[in-house]
Amino acid sequence: MPQQIAVVTGAGSGVGRAVAVELAAAGWRLVLAGRREEPLTETAGHCRAAAPDAEAAAVPTDVTDPAAVDALFAAAAGRFGRVDLLFNNAGTFGAPTPVDELDVAEWRAVVDLNLTGAFLCARAAFRQMKAQDPQGGRIINNGSISAHVPRPQSIAYTATKHAVTGLTKSLSLDGRPYRIACGQIDIGNAATDMTAAMSVGVRQADGRVAVEPTMDVADVARTVRHMAGLPLEANVQFATVMATAMPYIGRG
Repeated sequence: MPQQIAVVTGAGSGVGRAVAVELAAAGWRLVLAGRREEPLTETAGHCRAAAPDAEAAAVPTDVTDPAAVDALFAAAAGRFGRVDLLFNNAGTFGAPTPVDELDVAEWRAVVDLNLTGAFLCARAAFRQMKAQDPQGGRIINNGSISAHVPRPQSIAYTATKHAVTGLTKSLSLDGRPYRIACGQIDIGNAATDMTAAMSVGVRQADGRVAVEPTMDVADVARTVRHMAGLPLEANVQFATVMATAMPYIGRG
């Protein structure tokens, strides 16, 4: 079986980096996307440490820019001939802000990255997967626990993650004739820079500030690897991977 090609967005840190390293260790060839070249180069180094023969190309990309996204997928196809997987991961939480104090510019910045950026990458991946021979591929969107339940003062992030679920469902339906599968991973409290505040305390629904349990980000990466490794005739439509004791199930 020929090596498969994955594009990973938000690959310079956190979940994106962990998934890139896990896929490299499993034999995937990678195109790493993110705003800044230096972190992407560091991720490529981690990939080669995990698999000395790993191919990992760093392509600095602003996923909110349609032309930049098209160039990313053109670079992937130009180098490797095809794209078999998009891990649609780039995103931001934004600053916790009461809804009545949220500036429209801050709202748009979160929507542009989390939703429009995810759409632009999915659109470009879909085009490539539909056109290539053999046809098909897989898109895995990074949702969030917030695709189900919000945190206080997170209206922009929560709205975008609910919207990502709609994006996933539409892609799944529209991709059927072309062997394009789409699933979503909803992640809760993986230990990354983005969740560092959880170790000192984050606001709860009742107004308290409390420390929350976290899990190893490697557990997220292994889940994505499993989803990515399925044949296109099978799909994990939605997966939730979370710290077992985080406040989600029950009353908190």
